[in-house]
Amino acid sequence: MDKEQLNITPIFDQMLQREDKERLLKQRSVMVWFTGLSGSGKSTIAVALERELHRRGLLCRILDGDNIRTGINNNLGFSEEDRIENIRRIAEVGRLFIDSGIITIAAFISPNNELRKMAASIIGKADFLEVYVNTPIMECERRDVKGLYAKARKGEIKNFTGVSAPFEAPAKPDLSLDTSVLSVEESVQRLLEIILPKILWE
Repeated sequence: MDKEQLNITPIFDQMLQREDKERLLKQRSVMVWFTGLSGSGKSTIAVALERELHRRGLLCRILDGDNIRTGINNNLGFSEEDRIENIRRIAEVGRLFIDSGIITIAAFISPNNELRKMAASIIGKADFLEVYVNTPIMECERRDVKGLYAKARKGEIKNFTGVSAPFEAPAKPDLSLDTSVLSVEESVQRLLEIILPKILWE
């Protein structure tokens, strides 16, 4: 431990705890972590889920890949090291929201099990719901309004997940959603079935 670290004195034990915040909000917090290819429907479902939970009087916060990369992670690229740091920071921010009693919805490609395992360990496995948006890559490419897949296949974008970089599907996600088959409303309903038992205040 260096001399600068010796000057760090956390005050976690003096602060109001998560239970105090949950009691105030009359809800229990959880992390709903969406993983899947670009264009699979992660952000669309996340927004719809947030609106439905808000309609029910529940406080939520979305952490979305593009939003985070324009703010707290705007200094990161897409190298392996930067991808790891991107998810690490997101998980640390997510943990702050969870500790504040807020239902947190994260939508990130997070392309392999090690990254998602790291996020779950930071947030806490008991608070981490892994949702795999399992939409076939052909459908993701068909929806590609940004033209990212076409650019990746031309070699104009390096390390693009699903084309020039691998995507490792979750082995045992809490829920798998194929948005080429399910509507947004159907996806949200399936999510509510696993989320509501965890977050409703008794």
